[in-house]
Amino acid sequence: MSTFAALKTLALVYAASPLLIAIPSVLQEQRIWKSPLLPSLSLVGALKVYIFNVLWMSGALVGGLLILPIYILGKFLGFNCLREAHFAERILAKMCCICLICPTVEIRGEENLPVDDGSAPAPVYVANHSSQVDLAVVYFLGRRFRWIAKQSVKFLPGVGLIMTLNEHVFIQRTGKNKKSVSNLFERSNRAIQSGLPMFFFPQGTRRMTGRLPFKDGAYTLALDNKCQLVPVSIDIPLGCWNSWYPLCLLWGGTVDNVVLTVHKPIQAREGMDKEVLKRETFDAIFSVIPLIGEEVTLKKEK
Repeated sequence: MSTFAALKTLALVYAASPLLIAIPSVLQEQRIWKSPLLPSLSLVGALKVYIFNVLWMSGALVGGLLILPIYILGKFLGFNCLREAHFAERILAKMCCICLICPTVEIRGEENLPVDDGSAPAPVYVANHSSQVDLAVVYFLGRRFRWIAKQSVKFLPGVGLIMTLNEHVFIQRTGKNKKSVSNLFERSNRAIQSGLPMFFFPQGTRRMTGRLPFKDGAYTLALDNKCQLVPVSIDIPLGCWNSWYPLCLLWGGTVDNVVLTVHKPIQAREGMDKEVLKRETFDAIFSVIPLIGEEVTLKKEK
């Protein structure tokens, strides 16, 4: 086999890989909904999760490849492609949501959103984390930001490429990761001081039932930079995956929209108690989200 033929085969395998890699994502989402307090993921729901992930990875691959020449050119001419990469992510996220979850995302408290004018220090957004849906709906806020993601995400087809182009922060969550944590704060501080917000899910993991205590990272970052903390509540309808949307629209059916509530920003200042900040944002975020199951006491992180 010639080199060209081998490269062509590799490219085809890579382009088709989302069809296989989307399967573990379905299993991950299924575990979240596997609770007697929640409707189990139906066959229709599992299929929608699968399509959601295939669309996300395939769309990210197309967008990443279109932006890649700009990225390479920028390396030589001294400019970046951050706005283009974020625009591609936003379009893709909205497409996945509108095609599979709900017709629109309702934004409440939009007047509380900080202006995205690139001024420093940029704010830190914190939100509850319930489902894969969260990753798409927050783009309806219309703000630029960077994520904190596992190192393994970098190797997902398309997703790794577009996130690298947008300079999201990758960390190693297992093993000896002191260097990774140091890199997280260094790159996050740099982003905030350059006027680019960071977005955190301080629960650290997805959970529909109960309320996990918040981790320290976002709050340490906000206190170090003396920037605003913006609490965001993500209220996902329990039938978001299992509904027959968008097919139900053909026979006049309805579907509940995801609701994002933006609460008043909290200004982090020198000398403020981190635990008080965590409690304020925790209370704000969950004040508009129905409790499913028992609430976990918000404890001090060690």
